[in-house]
Amino acid sequence: MPYGIVHHFPGGTREQYEASLAAVHPGPDKLPDGQVFHVAGPSADGWTIMAVHDSRESWERFRDQTLMPAMEAGIEGGFTGQPVETTFEVHTLLPAPTNG
Repeated sequence: MPYGIVHHFPGGTREQYEASLAAVHPGPDKLPDGQVFHVAGPSADGWTIMAVHDSRESWERFRDQTLMPAMEAGIEGGFTGQPVETTFEVHTLLPAPTNG
């Protein structure tokens, strides 16, 4: 079942997002294994990122093996604090991802 994640970084900026993204994604315009959707942008008091993984397990693997180690080590120019996080099982994802 797809799994959604929303991260809000109060006071976050585009520059911090771009530095953080470069440190944890496999390359420009490429998503980590299991991630099927990624969107980000400025919000009322910071920066918000939304992602959908193909399963809760793929999210937890990315979080535990890539995202958190990089953030805990510190990403030069990246976000400096922990986000406000919301996670949920996705009921509807349109258009549906295709394999292949």
